Amino acid sequence: MPSVRVRVGALALAVGGVLFVLYPAIRPYSDETSLQGAVAFASSAWIVAHVLAMLGFVLVPLGLLALYATLRDSSAEHLALLALVTGWVGVGLTLPYYGAEAFGLHVLGQEALRQHSTTLVGVANDVRYGPGAFLFIPGLLLLGIGGIVAAAAVWRSGTLPRWSGALFGLSFALYIPQFFGSPVIRVGHGLLVTAGCFWLAIAIWRGVLGNGPSAASVDDGLEDASW
Repeated sequence: MPSVRVRVGALALAVGGVLFVLYPAIRPYSDETSLQGAVAFASSAWIVAHVLAMLGFVLVPLGLLALYATLRDSSAEHLALLALVTGWVGVGLTLPYYGAEAFGLHVLGQEALRQHSTTLVGVANDVRYGPGAFLFIPGLLLLGIGGIVAAAAVWRSGTLPRWSGALFGLSFALYIPQFFGSPVIRVGHGLLVTAGCFWLAIAIWRGVLGNGPSAASVDDGLEDASW
């Protein structure tokens, strides 16, 4: 009988991928040196978009846990574990920054509109490039490394289709550069993340259904990983 828990992990990965494209698609873009920026920060869309991104970050490590369980009895077990650990730590370091971006800038935008002050809008950069950046940048770097290592684990394992982790690794490796792109580029990157998560999720799902290790060995892997 297929492991339900691994399939849940694969499903979490797929859902996370969808959230990563909804985030840049819903997020309002504007001139953030003017009151238009305050309107964007103060909007409900700003909160919704960033919360969706945070949920996406939470779901991806569950997919990496399912990947580790799937590859536990393969030659790529150590790579899968490394991908899980670096991905999880990366997400942990990234989320506090997203909280400040979502909720801190939202309150700042509301106050800037109340006072009709562009000076307050300029404080947004102090939030973004303040101490939180010392967690955010290493967090996304670790997440990118985790994605690349996950792709390498899939390639080496011989259990899942070799290329099924490629887009996943590429999309998270590009997470920092995409911040400097236009809204179109950012939405395009979101689609790349979605495609990468879906491809890997399908491979994990199909692997546990019959092309990968037995359900019993996968369950053992999940228990050892403290699911």
